[in-house]
Amino acid sequence: MQAIVTGASGFIGRQLCAALDKPKILTRNVNRLPAELSHLEAFEWDALAGPAPAEAFEDVDTVFHLAGEPVAEGRWNAKKKAAIRDSRSLGTLNLVATLSGLTSKPKVLVSASAVGFYGSRGDEVLTESSSPAQDYLGDVCREWEGAAATAEQHGIRTAFIRTGLALGKSGGALGRMLPIFKMGVGGRLGSGSQWMPWIHVTDLVRLFIYAAENDQVRGPLNGAAPNPVTNREFTTLLARAVHRPAIFPAPAFGLRLGIGEFADVLLGSQRAIPEAALKAGFEFQYSDLSAALAEVTG
Repeated sequence: MQAIVTGASGFIGRQLCAALDKPKILTRNVNRLPAELSHLEAFEWDALAGPAPAEAFEDVDTVFHLAGEPVAEGRWNAKKKAAIRDSRSLGTLNLVATLSGLTSKPKVLVSASAVGFYGSRGDEVLTESSSPAQDYLGDVCREWEGAAATAEQHGIRTAFIRTGLALGKSGGALGRMLPIFKMGVGGRLGSGSQWMPWIHVTDLVRLFIYAAENDQVRGPLNGAAPNPVTNREFTTLLARAVHRPAIFPAPAFGLRLGIGEFADVLLGSQRAIPEAALKAGFEFQYSDLSAALAEVTG
C-alpha cells in the first residue's frame, strides 16, 4: 500500500501514519508538522483554497482523508460552524476534484465521518442503515459523506468511518478528560443516561486500514466498539481506572452555559454499533471498555 493521508497532524491521523509504511502527507503547512511526522514526504494543501496538488498522488493507491476543522476546540458561533462544515464538504470536494483528474487514480478513498450523523436518538440502536439526523451535525456529516462518495463516479471505491469517541494515550477527548479525573473532580455529564459510542484508537486505525485493504468494504462503517456504554457507565469505569472518585457531575444547564451549543453534542445519545464492520469480518482487539481504559491509562 502506498498511502497518502490528510489531517495527519491530528490525534487519529498521527496514529494512522505510525501504522502505515511511509505514507505521504497533505498538510496546510509543512513547516508546522509534529516531529513524529517530519520524516515523511509532505505536500502543502489548503483544502478550502482549491484542489490538492496532483503531484502528491504519484504512485498512490490509497487515500485516507481525515482533514477537517476541529469540532471540540473553541466556542461554536456562526464562523466556527461554517468552518466545520466547509472544511469537510468543500474540502472533500476539492480533494475528489484532484483524484478525478489523475491519469492513474487511487483504488480507494477512506474518509472520516462521525456518529454525529445520527443525532441524539436516546436508546435506539443505530446501525449504518439508520437515517441521518435533521440537525447541524447530521447535515454536516451527510454533506461530508456525499462529497466523498462522488469519487465512486470516477472508479474509486469509497468508505466512510463514522467515528465515535476515540480513546488513546496521546490526545483526543480522553486526553482532556484524564487530568480532571486524576484530580478526583470528574463526573457524569447531565443525567449520564446518554449512550457513548467509544473505540480504542488502535482499533480505529485498524478499521481505516481494513476498509482500505478489503475490496468488499464500501460505504459507511460505524467506528465504534461493539459494546457502547452510557455516560454514567463510562464515568464510573474511567474513575475506577485512575483510582479516583467521580462525584462531581456537570449539569446540563451548566455545560450549555459554559461551552454553548457544543454541549448538546456531549449530552447527545448515540447507541451506535459496528454492524457493517462486523459483517465484513473485522475483529476488535478492544470490545470491553474496562480493558480499553486499562491500556490507555497504563
